[in-house]
Amino acid sequence: MIANLIANLIANLIANLIVRTRPRPRTGPADAGSAVLEFLALTLLLLVPIVYLVLVLGRLQAATFAAEGAAREAGRAFTTAAGPDDGARRAVAAVHLALADQGFEEVDAAGALGLECSTVPCLEPGSSVLVRVVLDVDLPYVPEFVRSVVPLSVPVSAEHVAPVDRFAEAG
Repeated sequence: MIANLIANLIANLIANLIVRTRPRPRTGPADAGSAVLEFLALTLLLLVPIVYLVLVLGRLQAATFAAEGAAREAGRAFTTAAGPDDGARRAVAAVHLALADQGFEEVDAAGALGLECSTVPCLEPGSSVLVRVVLDVDLPYVPEFVRSVVPLSVPVSAEHVAPVDRFAEAG
């Protein structure tokens, strides 16, 4: 009797182990491994455009800083010069430095700069000079064949009014 009881107990233990170690049949859809694919697809669809947007906005912000700084410094350089010709040379040099500081070395400083005096002759004591800096910012990493079809640049401009010292000698 005890031998029968021990035999039944061992048989039940073995039967329970066998039942528990068998894989259970699936009742739902087979989606093994699809979470990784979904993650990769969503990452590519969402992360890549967001990274590109951050790059574009950073480039535009740098261009805005460059244009503002270039207009301000060109106005100071022009109004403190001895004459209009010397002032124009100094203003172009100031624009070139301000644009190069933000990574826009390829921009023609003389073409980006516009000077407009409030009086004739220019640099009269008490007058002012309007300085305008305009540059086009190309979108980064756009192939050349796309640029030839669709213009992909954003114009950035800045203006600054620089006063000429009232007590300066007339140039």
